Amino acid sequence: MSAGKPRKRGIRFAVLGTALALATAIVPAAAASGASGKSGHPGVKPTVVLVHGAWADGSSWNGVVRDLQHDGYTVDVPPNPLRGVAGDSAYLASYLATVPGPIVLVGHSYGGFVISNAATGNANVKALVYVDAYVPAKGETLNALTAQFPGSQVGPDALNFVPSAGGVVDASIKPALFRGILANDLSARRAAELAATQRPLAASALNEPSGAPAWSTIPSWDVIGTADHALPAAAQQFMAERAGATVTRLNASHLSMISHPNQVTDVIEDAAHHTTH
Repeated sequence: MSAGKPRKRGIRFAVLGTALALATAIVPAAAASGASGKSGHPGVKPTVVLVHGAWADGSSWNGVVRDLQHDGYTVDVPPNPLRGVAGDSAYLASYLATVPGPIVLVGHSYGGFVISNAATGNANVKALVYVDAYVPAKGETLNALTAQFPGSQVGPDALNFVPSAGGVVDASIKPALFRGILANDLSARRAAELAATQRPLAASALNEPSGAPAWSTIPSWDVIGTADHALPAAAQQFMAERAGATVTRLNASHLSMISHPNQVTDVIEDAAHHTTH
């Protein structure tokens, strides 16, 4: 676990030993009474599915994955194709259909678009967690939501555009600007690594409208980085309030799951606890 672990998680781990001792005595009795460990029954831990955003990959979740696995959760980190809202959401929806039992679905940044669309109609998704993320309503686009409030440093001048196969144009953050836009609370060395390994987003995705949002029927949680230079905190707050999300605010950049993995994990686990009651 990282050194900056909040006190509340330290207390929870201290109590865990006592809880496990009690569970040792309780489990045989539960088994004798016919209690089942199958998915969908109260007390079963959900699978946590983590979806990365644009200009990133699954490794951006590494610190959160370690924390969740330490706490006994099954964690999946499927690749986000970053080709467009409809296609990326369809891929994730197909992936989610293979996951048994309850799911907590987590999206970072553009991943918020993807989880909002992919979870629609999937009864196994019990909670949505947005991390420095877009929480779109039907018909909204990345560009429109980014520009709705002042403060974003993401614009055409911040992007490199590279033609790709089939007429697709890939967009990525210029490496010299990456830290200031996305990783302003990380070291220069770490930001340089992330800039070098970023995956591009199809530029067409920036103006692709969202479909019907899953957050209208699924409870949601939201981590808002107040020092976010990519998606302004005011925009995040607006979207979170509209979705009725439970909000946690962190003094963090757009990559709060890297700079504050413990606190982000706390929010995910809070959402998970609500799926088992």
